[in-house]
Amino acid sequence: MRCVIAIAEAGSLTKAAERLGLAQPALTQTLNRLEKELGTPLFTRSRRGATLTDAGLAVIDDLRASLAYGDTAAERARAIGVGRAGRLTIGFVTHAVYQVLPNALRRLRAEHPQLDVVLREMSNAEQVAALEGGRIDIALLHPPVSVTARVHELRLGEEPMIAALPAAWPLDDDGCVSLADIARHGLVWFPEQQIPALRAQLLGALRRAGHETRVVQDANRTLTVLACVAAGLGWSLLPRSVRALQHEGVRYAEVRDGAGLPAFELSALWLARSRPTFADTFAAMLRG
Repeated sequence: MRCVIAIAEAGSLTKAAERLGLAQPALTQTLNRLEKELGTPLFTRSRRGATLTDAGLAVIDDLRASLAYGDTAAERARAIGVGRAGRLTIGFVTHAVYQVLPNALRRLRAEHPQLDVVLREMSNAEQVAALEGGRIDIALLHPPVSVTARVHELRLGEEPMIAALPAAWPLDDDGCVSLADIARHGLVWFPEQQIPALRAQLLGALRRAGHETRVVQDANRTLTVLACVAAGLGWSLLPRSVRALQHEGVRYAEVRDGAGLPAFELSALWLARSRPTFADTFAAMLRG
């Protein structure tokens, strides 16, 4: 393949042999063998040099593409062999996309441009199952979670809760809402099986503040929560960074008496291995 391209570009076997660092008889034998296998000549040879036949013209572009693809594949294999390339699958909750994930991805792409990165938005429970099942390499989720495998954990920070409520609701002069307002309308929140610990902490905090609050609608994703709020099904409590997500029919407000509410924590979890992995590399990016 490489010899055919060299002959076509050089216009003669002599010049092509020099370019390839071969003796001309060896190049001639290689070309004769190839033409015999194909059952048709690829070049018309004369004293002036070698020109492509119709058959040669028909395949030369395909040969160039195949050679380029083969070179790329070989380079990728070498890069993987020395740890410069590979594949990293990242699971994440919506909360991670506002700042933590984009910042780390920018650093990762700059330092490891040959690394294939796959992003999968998943709930806490889905990420734990995927991490233990080998379907993701690192999970960005809300702790605490129960994991049977041996993992590393990196705490990435926490955010206070703010209220998400229908846009038509009039706010008080201080621009805030109260826990009583939230309890009266009921909560749109994530299912118990998705983040059971945080859900229990939230309902417990409301109860201790004197507000028995029902979860009137479960929703698996933040966008679904906001859609339900916009539809008037209830109010919600979400991490403060959700303000970056503008949704028609929804407004955000601080909770005046919400000091006792739990915070949304964010952690990275990845399997502990005997040798460094790209999950370890990405965790280093998350540390900043």
